[in-house]
Amino acid sequence: MPVGGDTAELLASVKVFSGLEPRELEEVARVAVPRSFERGEIVFREGDPGDTCYVVRSGTISIRRDHPDGRSRALAELRPGAIFGELSMFGAETRSATAEALEDTQLVAILRGDMQRVIRSSPDIAFKMLAELADRVRLVNEQLSRQSFQTVSGRVASTLLAQVITRQSEGAAEHDVLIKATQAEIAQLAGTSRESASRFLATLAREGVVTLGRGKVTVHDPERLRGFIH
Repeated sequence: MPVGGDTAELLASVKVFSGLEPRELEEVARVAVPRSFERGEIVFREGDPGDTCYVVRSGTISIRRDHPDGRSRALAELRPGAIFGELSMFGAETRSATAEALEDTQLVAILRGDMQRVIRSSPDIAFKMLAELADRVRLVNEQLSRQSFQTVSGRVASTLLAQVITRQSEGAAEHDVLIKATQAEIAQLAGTSRESASRFLATLAREGVVTLGRGKVTVHDPERLRGFIH
């Protein structure tokens, strides 16, 4: 797998590293290691010790929380350019969720020890990365605050819109955006029951906003979704 400049270019697209200068990106890229995972393979499990962060080069990673009674809740689906496990670069943390490859996936791994050696040689890198991480924490807190007051329809519409924005960032058109996810997966991402999510999706389908298929949803008019976010 290509590394070096190609990896530096990938890292530059990641928000956490976006404030770094080209020279600094190259320093981080030199300690990045390629990793491959087959569909269904676990990258790490909730509760595992964490000493590595990952950036998705290709494929899709599911982040989920598992419950003792066997239930699980999907938290996010990560595609190229996404980073996960990044807090492990700054301290020894146990994993707060499970990461699984939804398809054959290529990752770039950065070990905490390697990253800390880079930071000791270039302290400015740490300050820039921590500023971006703090911004991410603020945005997550704002999102959680909004969701706590949102209706089921608002949470499902927000989840669909977030998936649409991700697909568009990957080159999808403005309309008729295909989201590869089951209704159960959408419900998990929205933090609601499958039945509640399915009822709202059926409403969207009747109004022509989406078309439902087996394991997929096509969003015809993403802007109309915003009208349901409240």
